[in-house]
Amino acid sequence: MRRQTLTSIRDVPAGQWNTLAADHPFLRHEFLNALEQTGCASPASGWTAQHLALFDEQGLAAAAPLYRKSHSWGEFVFDFAWARAFEQYGLDYFPKLVCAIPFTPASGPRLLCRPGLPPEGLRARLLSGMREHAQSERLSSVHALFLDEAGRRACADAGWLLRRDCHFQWHNRGYRDFADFLDAFCAEKRKKARRERRRVLEQGIEFRTLDGTQLDERLLECVYNFHALTFMRHGHTPYLNRACFAQLARALGPAFLVKLAECGGRMVAAAVFFRSADTLYGRYWGSEADYHSLHFETCYYQGIDYCIEHGLKRFEPGTQGEHKIARGFEPALTWSAHWIANAPLRRAIAAYLEREGGAIDAYASDADAHAPFRESLRKIDSKEPPP
Repeated sequence: MRRQTLTSIRDVPAGQWNTLAADHPFLRHEFLNALEQTGCASPASGWTAQHLALFDEQGLAAAAPLYRKSHSWGEFVFDFAWARAFEQYGLDYFPKLVCAIPFTPASGPRLLCRPGLPPEGLRARLLSGMREHAQSERLSSVHALFLDEAGRRACADAGWLLRRDCHFQWHNRGYRDFADFLDAFCAEKRKKARRERRRVLEQGIEFRTLDGTQLDERLLECVYNFHALTFMRHGHTPYLNRACFAQLARALGPAFLVKLAECGGRMVAAAVFFRSADTLYGRYWGSEADYHSLHFETCYYQGIDYCIEHGLKRFEPGTQGEHKIARGFEPALTWSAHWIANAPLRRAIAAYLEREGGAIDAYASDADAHAPFRESLRKIDSKEPPP
């Protein structure tokens, strides 16, 4: 087994990488390549590719998307306080290594293994490879973000510090249509959701669903401008540039989705989603003006409609948002793992994570208590294993 650090995702054949990535859109060679080729994830933006790869006689056996980072932006697992602690002790926190998908707070595999090979040993070798790389470069730490359950177990077995957070997800419990989904709500919450959807219709707004194969340059320009304008309204620069949007649409095709909101034949808003065989991921949104309830409709209700129509099991709408609870999204724990080189600071961070974890658990429990579903259905559902 030969270990290699890849300074570009193009250093490995797309077919070999995608055999490991399977159906996860953000792990696809095409997705990572678009970020790198268009400069969104590049040394100039603080994301230097250091992808870890293990090769056997048949080619790529295991891999991890890995970046050398000079800052913490675009990760969505916030460690700014850790960086300040290092600085107070006269130590450098940056650069660090991050095993993650740039700008993408969606859980999934991070320690990728070729089907047919025993995964446990390969995952352990990937983690030890990251640690050895960090030690050889005298880096402060390694961080694996938004881990799936297999990755979380591997990191725990390797002695990494585990950190949890709470996001909100929608789960398809075999709903026939949106009305069937709303029937599970208590009367007050059901009435509110219906009123929000009605207000969008009363403004004369209609929706079209297009995938990457159906988006021409004019439509992509409009979608990108909506998204960029929303970032700038909040005082931020968009993570993705126009060229990246176009390349993602072309490369991912049916896995790249856009919900277009139109009023009187004019496009007024858009939301960008990605999808796998069973999951929808909400990522970007924007509008030309402030329309009543349009954000909820475009980003949430339209996504739920799509999942029900196409039989998708789960919808991850992105970060933030107690406002998602009233619209049928439920709390779900997300996981990251951290290897800290400095022993005293590692102990301090471990103590902090223990306190933080208790607060996250309490927050998730409280959020679950405010879910809009009827109490009788909540009791039945609580007896089922988690999705």
